[in-house]
Amino acid sequence: MYRHSSLLALVLLAPAFAVAQATAPIPSVTPASSAAQGDVLTLSAAQELAATRSRSLSAARLEIEAVEGSLMQAGARPNPEFSALMEDTRKATRTTTYQINQPIELGGKRSARIQAAQRQLDMARLDYATQQYALRTRVAAAYHDALLAGERQHLATELVGLAQTAADMSARRVQAGKVSPLEQTRAQLALSSARLDAQQAGSEALLARRHLASLWGSQESDFTLAAEGADKLPPLPAIADLTARVAEGPAAQLARLEVERRRALARIESSKRVPDLTLSFGNKRDQEAARNMWVVGVSIPIPVFDSNRGNELEAIKRTDKARDELALTQLQMQGEAAQAYERLRNARAEAEALQGDLLPGAQSAYDAARTGFALGKFGFLDVLDAQRTYFQSRTQYWKALSTAWQAAAELDRLTGHTARQP
Repeated sequence: MYRHSSLLALVLLAPAFAVAQATAPIPSVTPASSAAQGDVLTLSAAQELAATRSRSLSAARLEIEAVEGSLMQAGARPNPEFSALMEDTRKATRTTTYQINQPIELGGKRSARIQAAQRQLDMARLDYATQQYALRTRVAAAYHDALLAGERQHLATELVGLAQTAADMSARRVQAGKVSPLEQTRAQLALSSARLDAQQAGSEALLARRHLASLWGSQESDFTLAAEGADKLPPLPAIADLTARVAEGPAAQLARLEVERRRALARIESSKRVPDLTLSFGNKRDQEAARNMWVVGVSIPIPVFDSNRGNELEAIKRTDKARDELALTQLQMQGEAAQAYERLRNARAEAEALQGDLLPGAQSAYDAARTGFALGKFGFLDVLDAQRTYFQSRTQYWKALSTAWQAAAELDRLTGHTARQP
């Protein structure tokens, strides 16, 4: 009796086919070994440790997975609708209609959604890479700060030993009647000052190491920084090559992807001006006539009151805004790269000058003054002057090294290249 209705019911009960879009999983990161007590920590190991334990990078990976879900949903088609209609409640004259309504998207709405979601996924992946570069830069800066603080602590410890030796020798000379007690007083004051400087340098070194350890979420600071190759200078890139790489760096790429995403969103709004079509197919049972009838229909909205012009205008203007932000980002990145390049060039020149001329001469004068003081040929003030010059030169040299590596790490962040290792 209900032959056509049964056929329609079979169609409704058939399993729905969902198009499953395969998504590339985020590669799992194996946690690196922690910087345990006594471990020698290299810059690359510190950067790997920070990358594996960074909460910000973990959040960025989860954002990628979330946007992959958005991309999957963007490709979904509208679900069909089932409707049932009964005319007249009397059984003898009742008319019952079963119907399936299938919306059909027109105007390229689905492809525009997929393209916008794909650009969003590309931005999430690039943002993850950008955060990696930024984290490597912070670790490199903290690592070289810790190296510099450790060198200062080492110099301050050497100064305490020298001041203690000078104080002992001055005491013996005073007892022998060779010098006045004033020289012994000066030596004791120098020793007290050296001890205070050593204490302060030790505190600064501890804080620098704790800051470095905090980048991978640790409070431990009892590790040894690798000194091998730490006195090597990073290379100075060619300015033309640097300009080209910065123009294709992560920040510029992210701004370009934002422009493309805004264009896709504008196409979505433009496609909404084309109304969607709804196809209807069903079966109608006329009880009074004792027969079944097929029902076929088409419906389409009439865009009289809402043509989506406001949303389309907003999307177009936001695309223009993204273009302006792209130009601004390019200018900012080129400016930051120029500043980092100058810092690197100046730091390299300073370090090379100190290493080539000043440090050897200052060390030679300091060794000669210390030897002459032990033989009684020089006064304590002569040793202090030579020592101050030598220690200041070494501190200035390590500071120049630190500045050079920090500038090189900043250039690596701007260009999206892996940070160069010492």
